[in-house]
Amino acid sequence: MLYSPRMGGALLHTLFDVVAWLAAAAAVYWLSRQGLRFPAQSFELPYIAALVFGAGIGAYLFGSANLWLSGESGIARSVEGALAGGIVAIELYKWCAGITMRTGARFALPLALGIAIGRIGCYFAGLDDFTYGTPTALPFGHDFGDGVLRHPVQLYESVAMAVFALVYVLAVLNRNAFVITNGFYLVLAYYGAQRFLWEFLKPYGTLIGPLTLFHLLSLSILLYAAVMLATAPKARRLQNELLA
Repeated sequence: MLYSPRMGGALLHTLFDVVAWLAAAAAVYWLSRQGLRFPAQSFELPYIAALVFGAGIGAYLFGSANLWLSGESGIARSVEGALAGGIVAIELYKWCAGITMRTGARFALPLALGIAIGRIGCYFAGLDDFTYGTPTALPFGHDFGDGVLRHPVQLYESVAMAVFALVYVLAVLNRNAFVITNGFYLVLAYYGAQRFLWEFLKPYGTLIGPLTLFHLLSLSILLYAAVMLATAPKARRLQNELLA
């Protein structure tokens, strides 16, 4: 399978980005129809503003830094960078506003769906997107237009996040209080772990041994999620607080 035209790839990338945002919005709406009580703070304007600002800074900061470390020039965005930037911005906002409760629960499914769909756009964007994998001899290797079969790591990540989304939906339908309340930290842990693995299949410049900037960022996200999960409230208390 071969797809290489630049304009067509860019158009499809944009299209899938739009679909990813629409799917995330649909996920928020679906969750609101399930009789769950998520923290109201996560829909307040200052909270959203901090999230958008932090995600934007993180996306360009880490995306561009990885590009430069890989010997490429230009400006780039990174979904993992956006995730890290958003986390830092929200934690700082909550600290300044004196908010001690956990506010990310409603974003677990939107995040998983958004990444699952958005990565398909990265796949169609081809070589210009710089998210392709290293060369491979496996039969499902993909030629992005330069005659080299590469790991379609974008699709690996897409499938992985789609699996999480499915498991999460089943947990919601079964009223699993722990999964619902801690879904954001579960999706962060899952994302960080799978992203760490896929980074070994990408042609990025390394920082420490075989580890790239995104390896280290994935570990940081995974560590953050692990700490938050380890300090999560008990299941019975969650049942009373979350489920209508």
